[in-house]
Amino acid sequence: MTHDALLAPWTGPFGGVPPFGRFAPSDLAPALDEAMAQKLADVERIASDPAPPTFDNTIAALERAGKALERVGALYGVHTSTMNDDAMQAIERAMAPRLAALDDRIVQNGPLFRRIAAVYEARETSGLTPEQKRLAWLLYTTFARAGAKLDPAAKARLCDVHQRLAALYTTFAQNVLAEEDTQSVLLEHESELAGLPPALRDAAAAVAAAAGKPGAWAIANTRSSVDPFLAASTRRDLRERVWRMFVSRGAGGGAHDNHAIVAEILRLRAERATLLGYATHAHWRLEDSMARTPERAMALLEAVWGPAVARVREEVADMQAVADAEGAGLRIAPWDYLHYADKVRKSKYDLDPDEVKPYLQLERLREAMFWVAGRLFGFAFAELTDGLVPVVHPDVRVFRVTGEGGVHVGLWYFDPYARPGKHSGAWMSEYRAQAQLAGDVPAIVSNNANFVRGTPGEPVLVSWDDARTLFHEFGHALHGLSSQVTYPSLAGTSVARDYVEFPSQLLERWLATPEVLERFALHHATGRPIPAQLARKMARSETFNQGFLTVEYLGSAIVDMKLHLEGARPVDPRAFEQQVLEAIGMPTEVGMRHRTPHFQHVFAGDGYSAGYCSYLWADTLSADAYEAFTEGAGPYDAAVARRLAETVLRAGNTVDPADAYRAFRGRDAGTGALMRARGFAPPRRPSEGWRP
Repeated sequence: MTHDALLAPWTGPFGGVPPFGRFAPSDLAPALDEAMAQKLADVERIASDPAPPTFDNTIAALERAGKALERVGALYGVHTSTMNDDAMQAIERAMAPRLAALDDRIVQNGPLFRRIAAVYEARETSGLTPEQKRLAWLLYTTFARAGAKLDPAAKARLCDVHQRLAALYTTFAQNVLAEEDTQSVLLEHESELAGLPPALRDAAAAVAAAAGKPGAWAIANTRSSVDPFLAASTRRDLRERVWRMFVSRGAGGGAHDNHAIVAEILRLRAERATLLGYATHAHWRLEDSMARTPERAMALLEAVWGPAVARVREEVADMQAVADAEGAGLRIAPWDYLHYADKVRKSKYDLDPDEVKPYLQLERLREAMFWVAGRLFGFAFAELTDGLVPVVHPDVRVFRVTGEGGVHVGLWYFDPYARPGKHSGAWMSEYRAQAQLAGDVPAIVSNNANFVRGTPGEPVLVSWDDARTLFHEFGHALHGLSSQVTYPSLAGTSVARDYVEFPSQLLERWLATPEVLERFALHHATGRPIPAQLARKMARSETFNQGFLTVEYLGSAIVDMKLHLEGARPVDPRAFEQQVLEAIGMPTEVGMRHRTPHFQHVFAGDGYSAGYCSYLWADTLSADAYEAFTEGAGPYDAAVARRLAETVLRAGNTVDPADAYRAFRGRDAGTGALMRARGFAPPRRPSEGWRP
């Protein structure tokens, strides 16, 4: 057990693998300190090089610098997101400000920036390749946007702001994790299970047993537990209790309340934007996105808002009619939406989600994802069970990915189950980016989820929404695995935020293809494929409940944008959230997908701040891109898939995303396909041409 294992180049097969099991979590902090010192030394050598600046001795040299920190940082990220116990949280609180300070020291190194600027300014006349020009532009722009041009006083203040923000982001995320780990709704009587199918009962029993309550049942404070309960339970009192628990994460007024943290984050972000010369944080964040400006982003959100709200009104009317016919004596509330939506689905389409779930086995869905990746992109996946590739937890499985001709592509780690210390939700992580700068370095990526284990030996059954999420995150993984670039900073998913979600949202669409359902939607007890009649019902109901799904997302996206357009004006997050929702006419029957005090996309880091709109922008692309397949030979059109791989997935950030999309589609995307995909516009007739 030593932090030396963290610093050393990774050894073992496949270009080296993460050394899990060869270090203790307590080794991470000293290893990070040493790796940061090594990177600063690398940077100083580049900055003080007496030779005139060139692409190789400056830009490429920076790509080669700090490799130990990349390795340690990857393992640190795995632990903070999936093994974040009390000891790890203490390490994270200590390290977050120091890591932020390191970034500022590099960006604010004047001699270094002057060398970068010299290479950038000569990029068109110095014989650089297109990829090298792109990297020179990216590095120069990143430094300039991060404050490299500021005066010393402004740089010092910016460094203070970044360190404080890093601490706040860490506290915000840890507060949410604490409430997800410690809060649940305990069910102690059989009558409280009314409406729950056997699989959900078994999962709730497993949660209770893990919490030391054998013989009881518990609904964990995670979406993968809450949403199925809200849909199935016939106990309205318990639906409300579970819903309120979930939406109140970070808002309870106690030690884990995040409202004051959000207010301070907003104030510091506004100050940073002013220091950097931008009107607001939103203007700064969106400048390097496909949207470019808050105005363009808001225009898209508003274009979809009206049709989505109109659809919600229709959905609520249908649900209210069912409730009235039952004599339920209620007005539809947020905790009723999923429950009565299922009833309407059954009434309108003769489709009960409980009919579908027995065919959605987690393991079969994983096989389905592999099959789709093989059909579209020529990838093959083989599980590694020989122990040569260690893992951070026994739940994690590792698969080798190969391409055409058996060429090694990379490794895919799969971590599907919830556990204490693991953040909720689902995500893709990159342990190592693909690159060819120092030989052929293959990618290592992971997909993470939070499914609840059921009865030992029984398959884990998931909802249709969770199955879509699996495909979504796998789309990110394929983006990372497909990368074929020279420089790691341009690899895979290192693209604009509203472009990175395009491949992932696109891959979701293959879940519902007949080829996947016939092969992999197999009944967990009989092994028989999903009946054709049931598959047809699913296809007919494809746009069902899109009003709800779109409005709950848009509510969060609009609040995010409005919060960050306030600039330096002080904001009370609780009141502001409510004011915005009232102003836009948020239907009272629909809650935000992510309320402000637990909105980790936005307040656990800068990542999606003022950019949660990215998902809608990306879905505009993905809906339009899928029509490229359906206009051709269908979802498995080999020519279209090859063009997608060549122009988008393999290219990473070597080209501007707008140019990359045009290279794939032959034009820009309009909103028509998005509206059709969500059922807000009539389906396009086969003879109908595209209209912007």
